Parts: sequence; C-alpha cells; structure tokens
Amino acid sequence: MAKEIVSVLKLELPAGKANPAPPIGPIIGQAGIPIQPFLTEFNAKTAAMGNDIIPIIVQIFKDRSYKIIYKQPTISGMLKSKLKLEKGSATPNKSKVAKIKRADLAEIAERKLPDLNTKKKSSAVKIVEGVARSLGIDVID
Repeated sequence: MAKEIVSVLKLELPAGKANPAPPIGPIIGQAGIPIQPFLTEFNAKTAAMGNDIIPIIVQIFKDRSYKIIYKQPTISGMLKSKLKLEKGSATPNKSKVAKIKRADLAEIAERKLPDLNTKKKSSAVKIVEGVARSLGIDVID
C-alpha cells in the first residue's frame, strides 16, 4: 500500500548550492524533514546543473520520510543564463533587453518539454517565446 502524503512543498533552490540558512532551513525544518540529509541529497543530485535555479516538489509522508521530484530549470532562468542577463526588462513592451533566435528557443523548449502541459514541440516553443517576450527579449528568425 502507498504511503500517506501529509504535505507537499514546492521550492526553487540554487543547483548544488542549497544551505540551511533561511528561507530553506526553516521551511524544511517546520515540515519535519531532517535538514542536513535533505540538503546533502539535493546538492549531490544537482551539482552538475551549473548555476540554474531548480524547481522541486517535496512530498512528505506520514512517517516523516520524503520524496524529491526534480524539475528542469525555469524557462526565464534558462533564457537569462543563455543571454547572460541579470534580469528582464521592467517594461517589456517598450524597452527590449536582448534578442534571441528561434532555434535557441527550440533548444530551451526541448529541455523544458517534460515539465510543460503540452507534448508538442511547436506548442512548447510558443510557451518559451511568450516567456521571452515577457522578459523584454525580442525573438528573431
């Protein structure tokens, strides 16, 4: 029989660099998860992912055990790292911060596809294109 899930946490943590300092430590501690083993496991699995921010879902069971579900980095994070941007535009409809090729969008879409609510690559590219435009990034062919 499956274990009973008591709670679910959704977190975004830096790959390979999570530490017990706030806000991570208190959130994990209040959920009843031992902090150090959790951080050791997370950092070991994400060490090779570079400087990305990794979204995770933590399922906490009644017996205080847990399961971590790792997602791909956020689309905005991948776009910013690809273009070496610190942040997007404050007014994306007026001021643009960068330009990106549609081929680069397809590459990001393919990487993010398992986490999106579509299975079509063309739809995934449109989702990534929308995020790019909301960051003030012009899409060129």
